[in-house]
Amino acid sequence: MSRSKLCLIAVLVAVSAAACTTTTGGTASPSTTDSAATGSTPADPEVPKVAAPLDAGKYVGDTCAIVPKDVLSSLRYTDAGEYKAQGDTVLTEAGPSCLWKLRGEGIGLSVSLGTGSRDKGAGGLAGIYAGYRQGKYIRFLERAPEVEGYPAVYFDAQDERSMGSCGLGVGIADDLTFDVYAQGYQGQDDSCAAATQVASSVIKTLKGA
Repeated sequence: MSRSKLCLIAVLVAVSAAACTTTTGGTASPSTTDSAATGSTPADPEVPKVAAPLDAGKYVGDTCAIVPKDVLSSLRYTDAGEYKAQGDTVLTEAGPSCLWKLRGEGIGLSVSLGTGSRDKGAGGLAGIYAGYRQGKYIRFLERAPEVEGYPAVYFDAQDERSMGSCGLGVGIADDLTFDVYAQGYQGQDDSCAAATQVASSVIKTLKGA
């Protein structure tokens, strides 16, 4: 399994953020209009707001540590994760990330922090909604159940949940998300359950639980 496949969500966010001039408040929502957000406009009421922002700064330099080892073990990930710092390539500009794989099984998951998208003024769930509105890189967007009380969306280049790939973006501030991408699983329930379990553990880690 290629790293590029597992980091698809980070790529989608990075590319759409680079192309989007939306301010942090955002203007996009999943609708039939094809107009792209340009300039500073009022916040879109359909973009979920984050009532209790969390600080992920501690994990920018060590994103692999944001998922507890016992959670990874319960999902059969026993090898150390592969950390990738925020950079200026298509795989790294959205923010730092960590990738875990199950060797020889074609299964893996990644977690990325959207600090790069935030720095570009296209962070948070508003940035994902804006990318969906543009329709160039994010063509699937659906509200997901809240994760530990934080708003979340499923998103991807296309809906591949039935094929075992699930991308989950969770808003931890109005201008910051973290994204979990589970790939190579049996189907929607399997892949999204893994992504949600990891996302839940990330929230608990950030809360210091």
